[in-house]
Amino acid sequence: MRVQIDPSALAAELRASRAHLAKIIAGLDGDKLLGPKLTIVNPPLWEIGHVGWFQEFWCLRNSARGAPPEPFVRGADALYNSATVPHDTRWDLPLPDLDATRSYLAAVQERVLERIEREPENSELAYFVLLSIYHEDMHSEAFHYTRQTLGYRDPLERSGDSSADAKPQAIDVELPGGKFMLGAQEGDGFAFDNEKWAHEVEIHPFRMARLAVTNAEFAAFVDAGGYTRREWWSDEGWDWKTRAAQTAPNYWVRENNAWLQRRFDQVTPLPPGAPVLHVNWHEANAYCRFARRRLPTEAEWEYAASWDNKARDKRRYPWGSSLPTTALANLETADVTNVDSHAAGDSASGCRQMIGNVWEWTATTFGPYPGFAVDPYKEYSEPWFGTRKVLRGGSFATSRRLIRNTWRNFFTPDRNDIFAGFRTCALHR
Repeated sequence: MRVQIDPSALAAELRASRAHLAKIIAGLDGDKLLGPKLTIVNPPLWEIGHVGWFQEFWCLRNSARGAPPEPFVRGADALYNSATVPHDTRWDLPLPDLDATRSYLAAVQERVLERIEREPENSELAYFVLLSIYHEDMHSEAFHYTRQTLGYRDPLERSGDSSADAKPQAIDVELPGGKFMLGAQEGDGFAFDNEKWAHEVEIHPFRMARLAVTNAEFAAFVDAGGYTRREWWSDEGWDWKTRAAQTAPNYWVRENNAWLQRRFDQVTPLPPGAPVLHVNWHEANAYCRFARRRLPTEAEWEYAASWDNKARDKRRYPWGSSLPTTALANLETADVTNVDSHAAGDSASGCRQMIGNVWEWTATTFGPYPGFAVDPYKEYSEPWFGTRKVLRGGSFATSRRLIRNTWRNFFTPDRNDIFAGFRTCALHR
């Protein structure tokens, strides 16, 4: 695997990714280093070490010229390799302490930076450095989830979005459909194996909501008996809801006949114009049945985000080819914004916030594209085919480096701890 990228830009992104991680994990010490044993989180001390191990393995050991060196930490493979270390054992491992773990991360990064400087033309190294950067970015977002799940302090300063008190108008955009190349195209730069490669699909004409579903819209579903009326739920969804004893979205709190929300370690008013957050695939589908709507397929989602019908061309981002900025998308920030904000980032179709703010569930089960071939990091995609649902677009906690129109996220349909919401489509005529 090879990627062409300016070495100085590569080194800068490596440092930027680590600086962002440092913000997200600040204050995770003492009894927070392990925390409770839950299936949806990792012990933070283990996860911090895993980030360093992954970078060392792929950038210094797997891609080393000559004999691969031994890991910096004795027995690191038996401690930090997520493919071989069972999840429920990670709390009980003889992990180095926090100071030693931080030193490990710093030492690995310094060696990687030295290697980039020493081998500026090594395109294989550039690929693995990018892989480790994106992996670190994904874990930064996972740490963000963990802090919310466990009720820890918000890692970033939130100023609040007064515009989220507004109630934007819900309208559809018309999309003509046609033949469309779904997936990443060769020459686009780094792509994960599940994005490869672009292949032709047929998109039928459809209507998609310009905006994501808001808290106010979802509250209407809840208040109409959304979690008690069987007719709006699939069999699997009803079974999940019953087992989980769920009566509203995760972290919603009812007080004085009004809905509030827990955000990290604080309970705050529920902003009506913000996107509904922490709903899983089952809840999104139940809402769609209530609203007589449906979830988009991932092909429809990517088409709406990227197809420019006038130019007869596909865009890398909804707004075009320029990299994300704070004006275009809500990424790497502290919280969601109103669903009607960031108008400058609209897609050619007129859909808003298809990058950033909240991940969006699609109707599609995660699977390989035609001709799929596994990349060197073979545990990334293939083990999860057929068991997850696809999400698109990124959230407020997603890295600007990571996301693009073709990027596929995937979680089991019961996960409501992630920063996910959804938008809907009209039923087929």
